[in-house]
Amino acid sequence: MPIYEYRCKKCDVDFEYLVFGSDEPKVCPTCGGKKVTRLMSACGFKTKGSGGETVSSSAGSSCGGCSASSCSGCGS
Repeated sequence: MPIYEYRCKKCDVDFEYLVFGSDEPKVCPTCGGKKVTRLMSACGFKTKGSGGETVSSSAGSSCGGCSASSCSGCGS
């Protein structure tokens, strides 16, 4: 069961939603707006580099040291 990120078109708030099957959020949890769109989420991974150092897929981006629980949490 994946967690997708959505944005409410009424209040412009991003939120996460645990999807069961083809279930989609019906309303925004903040304002109750009925127009929400699914956002493209970034994926990430970590691997060992050639020298044994840990290499992150976000190492070259501004999210390399981010501690937010999702990309919508830090505003980048």
